Amino acid sequence: MLIRRLKNITHLLLALAANIYYGFPSRKVTVIGITGTDGKSTTVHLLYHILKESSRKVSMVSTIRANIGDSVIDTGLHTTTPNPFLIQKLLRKSADLGDEFFILEVTSHALDQNRIFGVRFAMGILTNVTPEHLDYHKDFDSYIKTKSLLLLRSRVSLINRDDSSTRKVLEILNKYKKPWYEYGAHKNGSLQRYIEKEIPLATGYNLYNYIVAYEVAVQLGVKSEDAKHALKTFQLPEGRLEVVFNKKFKVIVDFAHTPNAIHNVLEVIRSLHMRTGNRLIHVFGAAGLRDSQKRPLMGENSSTFSDGIILTEEDYRTEDPLEISAQIAKGIEKNGWVFVPPEKMTLGNGKKYYTVIIDRKKAIEKALSIAQSGDVIVITGKGHEQSLCRGKKEFPWSDRKTVQEIAVNT
Repeated sequence: MLIRRLKNITHLLLALAANIYYGFPSRKVTVIGITGTDGKSTTVHLLYHILKESSRKVSMVSTIRANIGDSVIDTGLHTTTPNPFLIQKLLRKSADLGDEFFILEVTSHALDQNRIFGVRFAMGILTNVTPEHLDYHKDFDSYIKTKSLLLLRSRVSLINRDDSSTRKVLEILNKYKKPWYEYGAHKNGSLQRYIEKEIPLATGYNLYNYIVAYEVAVQLGVKSEDAKHALKTFQLPEGRLEVVFNKKFKVIVDFAHTPNAIHNVLEVIRSLHMRTGNRLIHVFGAAGLRDSQKRPLMGENSSTFSDGIILTEEDYRTEDPLEISAQIAKGIEKNGWVFVPPEKMTLGNGKKYYTVIIDRKKAIEKALSIAQSGDVIVITGKGHEQSLCRGKKEFPWSDRKTVQEIAVNT
């Protein structure tokens, strides 16, 4: 705990120095911060797209990349909210370009570690809060309080009225007399009906991302009809429900790496891409040196929607990937699934089977080899990311490229 506090103080001092060095750039641009357990990146990209389509000058920083003016900037491996100096540097460039808006994806770690100290937020958006990073925050209440820091540091906040964390968040905001608005699937019925009718991908959990992006854009001065039109032309960012192969069967890559995200993604895929009689094969793992409490629930949620599961590596770092898989498997077996060795992995026969293939490429190869016409393979956990962490080293990796390379040779 002492080391963590010292690190947070260091980040605070760095953030202060960065603000001074770059001349407090967030005072020159309207900054919108977006936090939450899931949906942050998609919401950032949605809002950015609406504002760009409405001819507003805007830049953004997300887990996937930074778009500053016409420049696309890589913010680093496994990075959501950059370090204080890079944040202020990007804000300075945005302000110098004459941007009106700057959209920043904000993590709970960045909030706790003071990486965004000095950023003046005009608006804070909370997508949802479900248990995550409890290895760091220790308990769910502490996690909610940390997420709420963005809202406390914003002039006004938007929160999801349909999320289970809302009551606790409102207690915090009201305690400090902070202004807030709420959004939800049923608050604006006509908007919900429009989105569900016109945008097939905006279903289930994604519906909330579309709704809040629309609501924020309108509050920022975009005409309602312009915002709706932009929603229709939006394409999900890479690694979000991304169909990377679609011939005999489909292969979909998604960044989902929390129990809630896995539940939501698989549920949506079953509704959008599956027909009666087709099977869903799920390939996934869990990151090492991260919240281990979520692993069984990830397995349980996967087994609820899948017809076959292949557990594999996902940035295991210095943990034993077999032990990570065993923890996930506890949740899978709660639903009556049976483990089989890779060579016996099959689908059907009245039972549901899972196997473990640590090598991610071989796991994907196995999934493609057992898929039949009309099946859907879903590969989660990496999404847009371009590396795999094994031990203390990063290795080049892309789920999309790997699938396409294997498919060419099969």
